[in-house]
Amino acid sequence: MPLAVLAMASGDQGVGAQARRRWLLHTSPEVVFSPACCPSRLLGQVQAWTAVIGSQTLLDEATVISGVKLAKQVHKEVRRDVESWISLGNKRPHLTVILVGDNPASHTYVKNKIKAAAYVGIHSEIILKPKDISQEELLDLTLQLNKDSKVSGILVQLPLPDHIDERTVCNAVAPEKDVDGFHVINIGRLCLDQPSVIPATAAAVWEIIKRTGIQTFGKNVLVAGRSKHVGMPISMLLHTDGGHERPGGDATVTITHRYTPKEQLKIHTQLADIIVVAAGIPKLITADMVKEGATVIDVGINHIHDPLTGKTKLVGDVDFDEVKKKAGFITPVPGGVGPMTVAMLLKNTLLVAKKLIL
Repeated sequence: MPLAVLAMASGDQGVGAQARRRWLLHTSPEVVFSPACCPSRLLGQVQAWTAVIGSQTLLDEATVISGVKLAKQVHKEVRRDVESWISLGNKRPHLTVILVGDNPASHTYVKNKIKAAAYVGIHSEIILKPKDISQEELLDLTLQLNKDSKVSGILVQLPLPDHIDERTVCNAVAPEKDVDGFHVINIGRLCLDQPSVIPATAAAVWEIIKRTGIQTFGKNVLVAGRSKHVGMPISMLLHTDGGHERPGGDATVTITHRYTPKEQLKIHTQLADIIVVAAGIPKLITADMVKEGATVIDVGINHIHDPLTGKTKLVGDVDFDEVKKKAGFITPVPGGVGPMTVAMLLKNTLLVAKKLIL
């Protein structure tokens, strides 16, 4: 008996509020669509829902996208590719991470990266420097690593202490070893739709969208946040031509930032099919700002006090519990974009080791 999918249509071709109640009876991979209840414009969405949802009978809330599960897929792919690369007589990729200071969050992030690198078969090392290291010393270290043939990729863990200019240090890393994709040459190639090392967080968002089957062609996208490492590259990936050398999402992208009035932000989010939030403001996006069935990808990382436990907890930029009642897809924090960012960093490390970009 085939899988039957019934979408309750509203007067507006099934895209209104009632259309969010998706009744799914799963018995086989085959899908039967009723023309009366699934108009062509809804077909792509229904296909994406069935690809990601799995065995559920009734959905009144958003599908929560597990970045952990998607990251495991990427890890397995990179591990296979690393072994294939080595079997051809090439040397094992080697990632060097420069960690400055004693920021607990940075140490945790680096630990996760090193652990994941070991799993996929990439050699890695941490060079730990005190927080009072001079910029000149850090630049000298970077230049030494650029010349070291053993090192395939270099990552400078951000943020750096205030007395060090991050842009100067990021541009000191050789672009062909820049696994973060922050060098001006890599950013420039990204903006020109050319193959480049894509910043890992932006690559993570793009990969989540693609692997979840979310359509971007002709869609309205709102990116909240314009940072050069996250918001800007995400916007470039989503709006560029899908037929170019480095395919993009063919979406219409709106970027908002700290000076965008809240009422204007709400206008833009309510029009968006996809909302990507990378602003660093807890509960910036609330349920009344999201249209029915929209995709919400939360890149925010905020540590707040939990009055119930008295401890600090990690949250994103989205009011998750309320927004998931209205969205079609949503990523959690933690467990969403974060694990995929680490996975894409490993993918970048293999790319630079193979010298496939520059």
